[in-house]
Amino acid sequence: MLKEKAEKYYSSKYDLNCAETILYAANKAYDLNLTKDALKTMAGFGGGMAIEETCGAVTGAIAVLGIMFVEERAHEGEKIKNLVLQLFDRVEKRLDTVNCKLLKEKYRHDEEVKCKSIIVAVAEVLEEIIGSEA
Repeated sequence: MLKEKAEKYYSSKYDLNCAETILYAANKAYDLNLTKDALKTMAGFGGGMAIEETCGAVTGAIAVLGIMFVEERAHEGEKIKNLVLQLFDRVEKRLDTVNCKLLKEKYRHDEEVKCKSIIVAVAEVLEEIIGSEA
């Protein structure tokens, strides 16, 4: 379900960046009831935080993990750290890197489709992790 929501939101109709797409999709898929202000927090994370570093879809997925699995703050335990490490490991195994620039070089060949295959892959990995925690 998350994959389908991500595909829906990563379109010209919604005009969201990669990080926003993952958070918007998870908000709908998992009924997170995030406010518009909460959703806007991912705006600066697209394009590898605008400097083509860590993929925005990955940073969006990290935000989702925090929202879903942290009670009050990260330091309450090791759970969020372990989930983030799982996310990085699985995305790197699937796509070879989490670096925006390298991902775009390898997977972004069509300006109309843009980073859709990357976003779908990250959404699938995130959904697997969430499913294993449920």
